[in-house]
Amino acid sequence: MFDRVVERLTRRVAQKSSRRSFLARLGTALAGGALLPLLPVDRSGRLKRAHAQAFAEQAQTQDDTACNYWRYCAMDGYLCTCCNGAVNACPPGSEPSPTSWVGSCINPDDGQTYLIAYRDCCGKGVCGRCPCLSTEGEMPVYRPQLSNDIDWCFGARSMVYHCTTAGLVGRA
Repeated sequence: MFDRVVERLTRRVAQKSSRRSFLARLGTALAGGALLPLLPVDRSGRLKRAHAQAFAEQAQTQDDTACNYWRYCAMDGYLCTCCNGAVNACPPGSEPSPTSWVGSCINPDDGQTYLIAYRDCCGKGVCGRCPCLSTEGEMPVYRPQLSNDIDWCFGARSMVYHCTTAGLVGRA
């Protein structure tokens, strides 16, 4: 029974189509695939650059316990500098997460853009001092590369969040 049904379908397709029509459809699909790069693309990077420029206009390089310190342009969390740590070092009793998110910040002293790695310090209770909760340019959690509401302590010995550091990676 199954063989007869398959045979009938195969014969019907063979009678109603030809090699030329198959090749024409294949050519259309290939040409259509070549046009895909011409479709509109996500240009959210422009928003990030605009935010970085706006932040840089108000940024300063002296007080690393203030949210407008130049390295904190993409910061979301409590500053480790207010929790017995440093800009790029976790406080005693906590450990840096093995994962981080990055941002591009403009140093107002030299006008250069630098890549900053934001790393959560894990293992102690929340510090709760000096919150810098930036939501500029943030996307929902289903776009994790652009969401700063994720607890980046996964991979550490403890998932308990304490504070966030802003380590300088280099010039962008």
